[in-house]
Amino acid sequence: MEVLRKYLTTLLISFISFNVSAQQDAKLQAAFKESYSQETNKQYASAIATLKAVYEEKSYELNLRIGWLYYLNNDYPQSQTYYQKAVNLRPYAIEAKFGLLKPLISLQNWDKALQLYEDILNIDPQNTIAGYWAGIIYYYRRKYEQAAKLFEKVVNLYPFDYDGNHMLAWTYLNLGRSNDAKILFNKALLAKPGDASCLEGLGKIR
Repeated sequence: MEVLRKYLTTLLISFISFNVSAQQDAKLQAAFKESYSQETNKQYASAIATLKAVYEEKSYELNLRIGWLYYLNNDYPQSQTYYQKAVNLRPYAIEAKFGLLKPLISLQNWDKALQLYEDILNIDPQNTIAGYWAGIIYYYRRKYEQAAKLFEKVVNLYPFDYDGNHMLAWTYLNLGRSNDAKILFNKALLAKPGDASCLEGLGKIR
């Protein structure tokens, strides 16, 4: 009888725990659904409040979504705070890092942005979005050697990509590699005929 009593007690506790968990899941899903509707209507503050009513500090999904909503609401410091929490919770999640880049760029925090792009490349060396934009930052800092390495990888992976060819051409031009720059400007013009920036670059070579 004692064994049966313990078994039934354990079974009851398990049932209660499952029921509570199911209720919490339903509540969370309802909050997310409502927040999407509010976002569609550009009611960003209301959407944030809806999610904060069910907020859990260790929820990656909540922190990521609230970070996005604060960004839409043009509150970049708060957006950065919640995206950073998501990054901390899932250090290998690339989506959280790309999310964090949004408020950082809006705040013109280029040092932190560059570090994040490099963090992404450490996780995913073939990530051409991170490689391209890290290259852009290096280019405008006149660190052409570093920029060239990143743009070269982009072009190797996407040989007909306008952005990669265009920026690698300008980078080579600044490195004194005029012949290589000319080839790349002309390739970029195949992807975007008549492009003013490419024509300008060619004009500096001829």
